[in-house]
Amino acid sequence: MKSGGPIVVSYGAGTNSTALLVGLVNRSERPDLILFSDTGGKRPDTYAYIHTLNTYLAINGFPQIETICLAGPTIEEDCAKKGTMPSVAFGFKTCSHRWKIEPQEKRLNSFPQARAAWRRGELVTKLIGFDAGEPQRAKPFKDEKCVNRYPLIEWGWDRDDCIEAIRKAGLPLPGKSSCFFCPNMKAFEIKALSIENPDLYARALEMQDTAIANKKIGRVKHWKQIGDQLGLDMPCGCYDGGEE
Repeated sequence: MKSGGPIVVSYGAGTNSTALLVGLVNRSERPDLILFSDTGGKRPDTYAYIHTLNTYLAINGFPQIETICLAGPTIEEDCAKKGTMPSVAFGFKTCSHRWKIEPQEKRLNSFPQARAAWRRGELVTKLIGFDAGEPQRAKPFKDEKCVNRYPLIEWGWDRDDCIEAIRKAGLPLPGKSSCFFCPNMKAFEIKALSIENPDLYARALEMQDTAIANKKIGRVKHWKQIGDQLGLDMPCGCYDGGEE
């Protein structure tokens, strides 16, 4: 199999993948498909940002971001059913594979241009937004259907370059794009969530309380403890202190 098939962007709604799209626009490299895997646990500002970016893409003659999701329960629903935390709390990444990678693979299998390319013996090229400051993540990958490409690394764009490119395009910077209950969230991100989305913050605490009761919390420090350190009034998410 050789390259030459359709070009597909794996969009994560964060800074790097947004800069990737801006860079493609600047270079007039139009992809055939832009996929965003919705885990069902993103924050409202993430969904709103996709709408903003779609307007920018349309103005520049690019395809719209296509939101796809796993057929079945969301990560939050799955955790509630099992009384546990997302797999990353236990050192695994099965949540990313199940709710992000699998839906994209399924969409590609039904994409006419991809199917036609495979019949011709060509590979789909997947563009992934790892920047030049994290080359260790950009591992070569090629199978019988796809080959990965890392444009930001090719262009030599690090995180600061990505931010600058987005601003020059006249776009706002995207916020945190992880699930609102992600065990990998940092203290300042937890604090921001409690202020900006107290309802989601309360749901994340409920997930942790359930996991603790079932002894399935993994290696995560309970956000209530973090809240005590930050001066947060748990579990409502109110905070009347100053900025960090």
